[in-house]
Amino acid sequence: MTSNYKLKLQGLNCAHCSAKIEEKINKLNGIKSANIDLINQTCHFKYDGDKSILVSQIKNIVAEIEPDVNVIDDLKIDNKEVNTSVLQIGIGLVFLFVAILLEKINVYFFNIVYLISYLILSIDILKKAYKNILKGEIFDENFLMSISTFGAIVIGENIEAIAVMLFYKVGEAFQDKAVSSSRESIKRLMDIKVDSARVLREKEEIVDPKDIKVGEIISVYAGEKIALDGIVVDGESMLDTSSLTGESVYKEVKVNDEVVSGCVNVNGILKIKVTKDFSNSTVTKILELVENTYSRKAKVEKFITKFAKVYTPIVVIIATLSLVLLPLVFNVGMLDSIKRVCTILIISCPCALVISIPLGFYSGIGGLSKKGILVKGSTIIDSLSKVNNVVFDKTGTLSEGVFSVVEYSNEETLEIAAYAESFSNHPIAKSVVSFYKNEINKDIVSDVEEQTGFGISCKINNDNILVGNAKLLEKNNINYTKADGSVVYVVKNNNFIGSIVLKDKIKVDSEGAISNLKKIGIKDISIVSGDNKTIVEEFAKALRVDKYYGECLPNDKLEIVKDKTNVAFVGDGINDAPVLALVDVGISMGFGSDAAIEVSDVVLMDNMPSKVSVAIKQSKKIINTIKINIVFAIFVKILVILLGMIGKTNMWMAIFADVGVSVLCILNSMRLLKIND
Repeated sequence: MTSNYKLKLQGLNCAHCSAKIEEKINKLNGIKSANIDLINQTCHFKYDGDKSILVSQIKNIVAEIEPDVNVIDDLKIDNKEVNTSVLQIGIGLVFLFVAILLEKINVYFFNIVYLISYLILSIDILKKAYKNILKGEIFDENFLMSISTFGAIVIGENIEAIAVMLFYKVGEAFQDKAVSSSRESIKRLMDIKVDSARVLREKEEIVDPKDIKVGEIISVYAGEKIALDGIVVDGESMLDTSSLTGESVYKEVKVNDEVVSGCVNVNGILKIKVTKDFSNSTVTKILELVENTYSRKAKVEKFITKFAKVYTPIVVIIATLSLVLLPLVFNVGMLDSIKRVCTILIISCPCALVISIPLGFYSGIGGLSKKGILVKGSTIIDSLSKVNNVVFDKTGTLSEGVFSVVEYSNEETLEIAAYAESFSNHPIAKSVVSFYKNEINKDIVSDVEEQTGFGISCKINNDNILVGNAKLLEKNNINYTKADGSVVYVVKNNNFIGSIVLKDKIKVDSEGAISNLKKIGIKDISIVSGDNKTIVEEFAKALRVDKYYGECLPNDKLEIVKDKTNVAFVGDGINDAPVLALVDVGISMGFGSDAAIEVSDVVLMDNMPSKVSVAIKQSKKIINTIKINIVFAIFVKILVILLGMIGKTNMWMAIFADVGVSVLCILNSMRLLKIND
């Protein structure tokens, strides 16, 4: 049986090393798959072997490649990293200035002070390089930096050698700071978890939300976050849902209203009956979705990982050939050739690409999360950016999903329908039960079977009952009187006894959702529904949608989308789950069914269909930003390599082509944390 586990890799900031660690872990016996999340400094892995042995082996791998990284087998521990780079740079810089002053005064003392400065700045790099040489790893940035600066010293470029180490350390410090800043920004976006809750037992107790059971009552005071999902049983208040939906508009709640964890109670005191335990609460699900996004890598990430493995050896080969050919073929002096080769070696690290691409995806996903759009991995961003067909479910997606009964045949019809529909979570069923208002004795109802896309069959006091749409009656060969609109038909002992007509309202957000999709170039937009064709047609015309399909069963929806390419389906119900799982991108409503949320690729936490266009537009921006980073990094590196070969650049410029480009690409990726609608 395959299980999942996660380790904290505290202090891991090197993208290249991260890729090497991931590759080695994936080769361990018992590991099914492993992914290093550099942004969160975690290692996610699936395994079917002995966990304790695998954890020990992973610790050994990390110790070999990055000995300063601390592998923590408890994600609750979050000690702050101690960054010694600034102190190291400061001391090294002081000795460098002293060496420069001594160069013309006393060469002997100059060399001593210079050596001290060089060792202070490079000791950790030299140490890692030595260890890698013992392991046979010569294509490592530490080894290459060491060789480059040794070469500079050999040809008498002492100040340049130490300046290269200095700028390299400064660049790394900026790079680490940029990654840490991005990491903290994303953490702040996800700061929705509640560590304690007030539960009403014999007296009010403050406990860990994990210890609260379904059915218990919790109190939420003004200014506190709701810890668990539930139903309000006492009190009225306004909720700030911005941490979940990105919207600053307050939501009014009262008795019998559903509330979700992560929202802030603005005023008054609410008593809430818990309907989901901590592991199934909205907050937990959101955090799991965001934390696991890195386990689903886009094609470009996988490509860059493979590219990085061949890029450095190729540059080293070019440098080696240059060392031989420049003196022999182009009559370049040996000292000048060595200097040019050292310049080429410095830019042989692919860090700018390896770190900026996953950071681009992660920042983009974090920015979307802030807007209440949860994307389950960078593969989905890739698919979203290509969407050119959008298919909407109607009920609960483009409509409010809150039906009002406008007509019913007789009291018996209403009563039987209410008793049968009390076993369903469908919006129409809830509306019928709510309209009935009388108490329902479920003990007299038996043999309940909900037939997805049709309705419900059951027994009430031993009478055979059918409650559902026209297709349910046609399926059972029942003659009936057809009604217009959203209709619930009722059959008792194979005799049609009446119908209930309901109406639903278009969401205020739906018209904007359609127009915004058209603005970003989505021309193929459709509406599908199990509802009456006349009702669906009215909705489609009101929203200016040309394609619409009514009276659709789940299989019909599958038929509609199966031949479409680059299609996104937007739905919320259990009956939407099959098509959400099939399409290129499944988008579900955050207050929809658990089944729909589970199989979808994107979750809109605030149930606003207008967020579909935001998700598609931002995904295109994320992909474009990543492409810009790739082109920029490769162009600069190739340019500096060529300039280095002809002697038109120096080692300082090579440092910019390495860590400087990395920092610029990282900063460019971090712009994706902010989304402008």
